[in-house]
Amino acid sequence: MLWKGRRGSDNVEDRRRGLPVKGAIGGGIGTLVLAVVIYFLGGDPTQLLHTIQVNTQPPAASQRTGAAEDEMTQFVSVVLAETENVWSELFRKNGMTYRHPKLVLYNGSVQSACGYSSAATGPFYCPGDQKVYIDLSFFEELQRKFKAPGDFAMAYVIAHEVGHHVQTLLGISDKLMAMRSRLGERDFNQYLVRFELQADYLAGVWAHHVGRMNLLEKGDIDEALNAASAVGDDRIQKRTQGYVVPDSFTHGTSEQRQRWFKKGFAAGDLSAGNTFQAKVL
Repeated sequence: MLWKGRRGSDNVEDRRRGLPVKGAIGGGIGTLVLAVVIYFLGGDPTQLLHTIQVNTQPPAASQRTGAAEDEMTQFVSVVLAETENVWSELFRKNGMTYRHPKLVLYNGSVQSACGYSSAATGPFYCPGDQKVYIDLSFFEELQRKFKAPGDFAMAYVIAHEVGHHVQTLLGISDKLMAMRSRLGERDFNQYLVRFELQADYLAGVWAHHVGRMNLLEKGDIDEALNAASAVGDDRIQKRTQGYVVPDSFTHGTSEQRQRWFKKGFAAGDLSAGNTFQAKVL
């Protein structure tokens, strides 16, 4: 991605303070999704996040130099700014106003309106405070553990989380959470998958407009698709537990995540996403 020299966002909140906090706890992406559900139902998600045992290994301590850390921070800021540019214009064209989310950088653990989370959770969006949370060590994990290198793989991750913010502004998140009380876990997981695939679609819409601004380099879309595949439920379950349980999926398979990103990239249109919304909810 041709990002150097581009505007950085003023909406980056840096909470990094030296080394990661010791004793951080977390239960992975599934835990965070459940915590968000509890938040929307009026409960206290911090109780859940404080009582679940760690079931994933926290990322290894960062080996980045100060210069590399600074460059990564600048990259994240520029990508966030490009999401602001794209979504502000798309919302304007659809007669709406885009409200910029904050992006919080942290080390090791962080407190959000959705509860207390560790870096093992991975990047996440909290609708309660409308902020994206990222520990930059995840991007090392993306390259090393998930075998998804490249700057546009990282851009895809950020764009996906911002996609959840778009869903919140459009009222889709509220509609999803309203279903939780009347559906069993298996049925609700199916809607969670569609919800996550819509965020992948929205990430693809964003990438389409980045391409129209001539900011894409050769191989960037392949990097994003590789990252989407790497974080598919089937691939993660196969790697972590050796077998796949489709009924427990919350984000979609590798093939689904790639397919919906490509659909968004081809369409580049929010109204097409509204058609998808009708299928999601």
